[in-house]
Order: sequence, then structure tokens, then C-alpha cells
Amino acid sequence: MVKKGKPRPSGPPTILNRRARFDYEILETYEAGIVLVGAEVKSVLAGKVNLSGAHARIRDGELWLDEMDVAPYEKATSYVPDRQRSRKLLLHRREISVLRRRSEERGLALIPTKVYFRNGRVKVEIAVARGKRQYDKRRTLAEKDTRRELERKQ
Repeated sequence: MVKKGKPRPSGPPTILNRRARFDYEILETYEAGIVLVGAEVKSVLAGKVNLSGAHARIRDGELWLDEMDVAPYEKATSYVPDRQRSRKLLLHRREISVLRRRSEERGLALIPTKVYFRNGRVKVEIAVARGKRQYDKRRTLAEKDTRRELERKQ
């Protein structure tokens, strides 16, 4: 029997990189695991992650995530890693080779779009993206405004 009263917690948060959807046209997405150390998992669980400005690179046949800001966990005692250190992403070798070929194409970048939990593990969604031009961004904003106005009228 379920007790009534307090609502259950909704679970770990999903951290979105909303700026990426505005600045880039998303072509493909891949799910990757991430190597975290110390109490970084608890910081991610608390939602203390900032993805703006983060990007992925392939170095020495491995995929690395740079400039993702994970705030230090307040209750951590001994080891506190650097906030914006490079973190290794875990993908199959074939997927990394596909990403390498795609990222070498002109105008394409590897951008993290979200961080979330799946089966108790932290996952990062990596997108192969093409930068939008200024007029594309204006068009996106205009479409949003018209959608909002139509919803208000209804």
C-alpha cells in the first residue's frame, strides 16, 4: 500500500544544453558513458553541471569532453578534481571512427546536448552539429514568436 501525502522524488535531473539547439543544427546524436572521479557523480545527481561552451574532441583514438563545468560536491572530504578538466567519453571504437570522419568535415562539430542517468550510470548525449548562420537563428526566433501568439489566441 502506498502512503499518501509526500510526492515521490522525480529522480535524477536531466541537464540540457539549450544553447546548443539554438546555435547549432543537430544532425546525429550518440549516447556515451563518461568517466567521472571522486564525488563528481553526486554533483551531477544534484544537477550542478553546466554544458554551455563544452565540446568533444577525438585525441589518440579516444573521445574527450572538454570544458564541461561540474561544480565540486560540498560534502566531499579529500579529493576535489578540477571543475573543467577533460573527461573521457566511452564509446565503441567503430562509433569513434564514424565521429572522427564526421568531425573532420568542414563546419561540423561534436557538441554535448544533455547529461542524464540511465540504469544508475551517467550518460552524455553527443551531437554531430553544424553551426547556424545568424539569419537561421532569427528565423527560429520568429517561428517561436508566431507559435506563442497562436497559442495565446486559442
